[in-house]
Amino acid sequence: MQVILLSDVKGLGKANDVVNVSDGYARNFLFKKKLAKETTASNLNEVKLQTGAKAEHERRALAAAQELKGKLDGQTFTIKAKGGEGGKLYGAVTAADIADALTAAGFDTDKKQVVLSGPIKAAGVFSARIKLHPKVSAEVNVDVTTV
Repeated sequence: MQVILLSDVKGLGKANDVVNVSDGYARNFLFKKKLAKETTASNLNEVKLQTGAKAEHERRALAAAQELKGKLDGQTFTIKAKGGEGGKLYGAVTAADIADALTAAGFDTDKKQVVLSGPIKAAGVFSARIKLHPKVSAEVNVDVTTV
């Protein structure tokens, strides 16, 4: 029996794959757990439409990320932190602080998108990578000044 998988099934296939399985396995396991549905013309058409819509959504997300990368690349953001003499900070500038600075400048980012090579514990200019999309990331400069 041919079925269309609704979600990933280990050892069988990924979501939206059309696979051949035994009748009993399909009826007693896949259909009951809502992991698959029967292969009919309407179901195949529905999967085709969903796949096309998902591809279009992914294409638009990639284009938006590339556009945002063009705006972000090379920009410098200033962060003020409490520090002592010699430029040492009392704490550290974290990814959340950098994300807040980006959000204040009008770029909607999350702290999970900010990648630092290490903790920033001194005043100066540092680089940070912003992951906008799995395929697109931007490099920004962070100017840390002491208060």
